[in-house]
Amino acid sequence: MMIASYIDHTLLAPTATREDIARLCEEARTYGFATVCVQPVRVAQAARALAGTGVGVCTVVGFPHGANGGAAKAAEATRAIADGAAEIDMVMNLGAAKDGDWDTVTREIRQVKTAVGTHVLKVILEISELTADEIVAACRAAVAAGADFVKTSTGFASGGATIEAVTLMRRTVGTAARVKAAGGIRDYTAAQAMIAAGADRIGASAGVAICQEEAAGKGTL
Repeated sequence: MMIASYIDHTLLAPTATREDIARLCEEARTYGFATVCVQPVRVAQAARALAGTGVGVCTVVGFPHGANGGAAKAAEATRAIADGAAEIDMVMNLGAAKDGDWDTVTREIRQVKTAVGTHVLKVILEISELTADEIVAACRAAVAAGADFVKTSTGFASGGATIEAVTLMRRTVGTAARVKAAGGIRDYTAAQAMIAAGADRIGASAGVAICQEEAAGKGTL
């Protein structure tokens, strides 16, 4: 399987322009990425650009801190789906997680899953801010709430994906959910390592470079 099929080709810079998003979508068509991942205000543009290509549109809600509550996140997700998003990456309530208030974490995830229905929901844990025990608890909350994926990171915190966290997340969710590794994955070797550790999807802004390294024979999946 080509690595492009694993990649959410990502551009979440708040300063990204229409031209930047158009370029991102053209790259996604060229390489056959799983999705493009863009800010909510760019979903409609990306959906129009990628209609009929087989490349989905992913966006983020509660981003980047997860601190705006379940109802607000559900409303963001509803609008994003209406604009053409196929997949939603929500940031969980980090404050509640640090409180050990897993009921609140679970309830918010369930609110967003109810809003998106059959569309894919990924829950961003922000692993750099969590202990190993908290990562396990967050994974269990996401599964209990019906999430489709657990995801390592926003890319806007103090750290990104690690092999150790991806391995732990994979072991915790088993077959009940999939795992997305994101944050700091900049080359083919790193992407390969995350997939070997159990990642089903890779979030990266370096998708083109990763695919070019694959084409140059840097390795095979």
